[in-house]
Amino acid sequence: MFWTLTQVALGGAAGAILRYGTQMGAQRLFGPGVPSGTLFVNVLGSFLIGIVFVWLIDKGLMRHAPFLLVGVLGAYTTFSTFSLDALLLWERGLHGWAVGYALGSVILSLAAVVAGVWLARGWLA
Repeated sequence: MFWTLTQVALGGAAGAILRYGTQMGAQRLFGPGVPSGTLFVNVLGSFLIGIVFVWLIDKGLMRHAPFLLVGVLGAYTTFSTFSLDALLLWERGLHGWAVGYALGSVILSLAAVVAGVWLARGWLA
């Protein structure tokens, strides 16, 4: 268990650094007014997690999943994990769950950030 947590931590540090670098680069290219870096990170991370997931399974290397999938790509963008989870539900034939999970994640997360901002502004006002 210690080694698994170490892999997640090391991968997470690398993913967070990559995310920060990507977002700073996008901000320089497109300006600070649009979250282009977040969009780029989410799309690229989702693309990469698909490739890495299949590669790890095909090569019998799932022991590296904590570092690569949870750590690096999980810290790079949690959206990639969300995307993979939704796809795996769909592939298992759980179409209703996949759609519900996707819609619920987006709607509930947006509602949660609105509630958090509203609550925090009330406390800090």
